[in-house]
Amino acid sequence: MTPVEGRDARRARGKAAREATPREALAEHPVTTRDPIALLESQATTRVPELVPIRYGRMAASEFPFYRGAALVMADDLSRAPNSGVVTQLCGDAHLSNFGVYATPERRMAFDINDFDETYVGPFEWDVKRLAASLTVAARSREFTKKQARAITTASAREYRETMRRQAESGTLAVWYSNVEVTDELEAVHRQLDSTMRKRTRVLIRKARTKNSIQALDKLTEIKDGRRRFVPSPPLIVPIEELVDDVPWIYDELDRRLQAYRATFPHDKQVLFDNYRPIQVARKVVGVGSVGTRAWVILMQGVDEDDPLFLQAKEAQKSVIAGYVDGPEYDNEGRRVVEGQRLMQASSDIFLGWQHGLDPAGATRDFYLRQLRDGKGSAVIEVMSPDGMEFYGRLCGKVLAQAHARAGDRVEIAAYLGRSCKFENAIADFAEAYALQNTADHRALIDAIDSGRVASLPGI
Repeated sequence: MTPVEGRDARRARGKAAREATPREALAEHPVTTRDPIALLESQATTRVPELVPIRYGRMAASEFPFYRGAALVMADDLSRAPNSGVVTQLCGDAHLSNFGVYATPERRMAFDINDFDETYVGPFEWDVKRLAASLTVAARSREFTKKQARAITTASAREYRETMRRQAESGTLAVWYSNVEVTDELEAVHRQLDSTMRKRTRVLIRKARTKNSIQALDKLTEIKDGRRRFVPSPPLIVPIEELVDDVPWIYDELDRRLQAYRATFPHDKQVLFDNYRPIQVARKVVGVGSVGTRAWVILMQGVDEDDPLFLQAKEAQKSVIAGYVDGPEYDNEGRRVVEGQRLMQASSDIFLGWQHGLDPAGATRDFYLRQLRDGKGSAVIEVMSPDGMEFYGRLCGKVLAQAHARAGDRVEIAAYLGRSCKFENAIADFAEAYALQNTADHRALIDAIDSGRVASLPGI
């Protein structure tokens, strides 16, 4: 076995990194002449052409949806700025809407990162900057004052630093088991919130608890000609039978892929999965940045029609981070997503797995699969108060630090962060500068739509 390095050596590395790249340098956002629309167009080349205008329409709606969809643009910008050189597994797209509540396999409600499409290794602060800038963009969209926006962003970065320092002093198993349970964490801070925020938090949790396969069955399907079928809602939900000519080939291929997917489970989950069989598949448009990649929902049935399991299969392409850092190569990008999620998330979906295969056009595509709905929910930014957003930002900073500590060298990161407020001040400075950059980039997309450079379908 490789000898385990002690805390002193790890602290020394973190402090050396801090000497090489002072924390104040993390505030820098170099002015660039890159074309954000060209970067978005480069992603469109591998996506479903008729869905790409939906992506642009969603991103054009306002500055925060643009930010959500522009992970590649920000990765390009981060690659030009000074970085700590201290790496960990990154979420890769750690904006505040990619955090939320979900049901753990033990059926408890947890708060954690819930999107790992872009997960990859990289400088730890890239995730912190992505989160911080999202808070500033969201605060601006709510027309909070500059002072309020900075307080929100600073509090999130400070929570990250303080949590990481606590993790650095903890034992390895304690770090691995660290999590934020809704019943413990959220209820404990209710007294810090006003009555409106307490009510909204309770509503969020209650709604999340009801999101499961039974609820999806009522919402997404109907009985047609005596069979359970997806309700078409084009272009957002389209049954596979309406998209391809060779339907039998599709379902034969689905059987093969589900067996390959099953093989990525531990044995006990394979036994559980064997109790279900596929009924129908539909294409489903999801998210903002993901729109245009292939995403499918699969209706599975257990002992009868009232015993459903809904799986979501999302196409996994190369992480937007991968083009800017040295990191591992993957024979399956779905495996990258799954392994990154299992490493960073305190508790992951029991049906999380991956597979790949040919599509009707003969192209090989990678996918990862998980349950479509399993108690998932995230905060509604449009109704957040300054205090509510600060609370939410602190929670996001905490679980991000826990994820980084689990996946990387917590002692090295903590030594780089230090005890002073220099880190959070630099992150807040960066976030303010990047929010202005995001405004300009959003304006560039509007101009590109108005000029006819890109096509947009708004309101879908």
